[in-house]
Amino acid sequence: MIHLSHAGQQKLTPSPTLHLNERIQALWAQGQMVYHMGFGESRFPAHPKLVAALQAHAHQTSYLAGQGLLPLREAAAGFYSRQFRHPVTAEQLIIGPGSKALMFAIQMALTADLIVPTPSWVSYVPHARLLGRTAHAIPATAASAYQWDVATLDAVVRQVNNPAKLLVLNSPNNPTGQMFTADFLRQLADYCRQHQIWVLSDEIYGLVPHGRQPHHSMAEFYPEGTMVLGGLSKHLSLGGWRLGTAVLPATAEGRTLMHALIGLASEIWSSPSAPIQYAAVAAYQNDPEITAYVALCAHLHAARTQHVWSWLNELGVPCAQPAGGFYLFPNFDRWRVPLARLGVYTADDLATYLLEHYHIATLPGTVFGTPAHDLSLRLATSYLDMETAPQAADLLAAYRAQPHADYLLERHHPHLTAALEQWEAFLAKL
Repeated sequence: MIHLSHAGQQKLTPSPTLHLNERIQALWAQGQMVYHMGFGESRFPAHPKLVAALQAHAHQTSYLAGQGLLPLREAAAGFYSRQFRHPVTAEQLIIGPGSKALMFAIQMALTADLIVPTPSWVSYVPHARLLGRTAHAIPATAASAYQWDVATLDAVVRQVNNPAKLLVLNSPNNPTGQMFTADFLRQLADYCRQHQIWVLSDEIYGLVPHGRQPHHSMAEFYPEGTMVLGGLSKHLSLGGWRLGTAVLPATAEGRTLMHALIGLASEIWSSPSAPIQYAAVAAYQNDPEITAYVALCAHLHAARTQHVWSWLNELGVPCAQPAGGFYLFPNFDRWRVPLARLGVYTADDLATYLLEHYHIATLPGTVFGTPAHDLSLRLATSYLDMETAPQAADLLAAYRAQPHADYLLERHHPHLTAALEQWEAFLAKL
């Protein structure tokens, strides 16, 4: 008989995003039509130069250093120096098997309570719970488009007894698509500096902006207290490569934390895949072709996501306009009464109803930390009409042949168009 630990019995459940994606894949395999707006995965093809680099290094079979391959860390340091607008050295970088593992290791290495905005990505709080740490939510509401300010943060900080505090930021944000402005980050940096709060800045969507505002890193304004997470998954569509980066402060505390992370890496994952690390060097070398490809993919993500937002806006669905990534976080509270007549009282009910009656897969806001009575959903735009690798390649080829976003949306997005028609039918019923 197996005897589970306390964590295994009460805390470990499948990631809602991964679980939903597996469910939709199974429905597709059964021949069912589902409009997949529940899982965010950039679907564009891997750049040929990166594919060639991986092929060229397939023979690399040795373990690498726990901190990561030095040429990769050097290349990534150059990349982040440009991003942060101040120097970053290879010694500040650690490479991991995805940013999720690095995020967990950082929490493991620290003794801090977690402070997390509402809503937030699905794994931040479970990481804290698995480690027996306390997570504190920064409250926000649908009425305020889930935005918060330093005063709201301060009210939470005053309730935290642990002197060690770790604030998680995510910009562009999953699930709302919103981005922090430079002015807000300056204010936040001053506050965190004054109260000696560590910041874990998840910037995995930093290279998928929509052109509405520039991406700014918290490390620009609070370099001595900010740890920045990144990787290849979103802007280069390489989620399956599982390669993430963490940049630590160039301080004595940062060096102490790095020493701890290297120790944890040596005991948990040893090192990320050697061929992947060698190939990833090319991703960080400021190659003009790869840089242009990243910009092209970001442009298409923006066009598709802004198209859905415009449609929601026209139909009167409250939804903050996204500024990056490929997510939206609409709220349906205004239809609470007619939804109740359909047996829909919570966000979970709403997501279930849409899947069962309209074949639209979404995620309820509850998995991102919003209250069940908030009828908010996360929509992802990255899968529609790119359900398979050939479809994704065809869509990219169509845009290159006729580089006009409106034309692409009109002629090459049958599933997106059908999904919006399903949404319109649903709202008309209310």
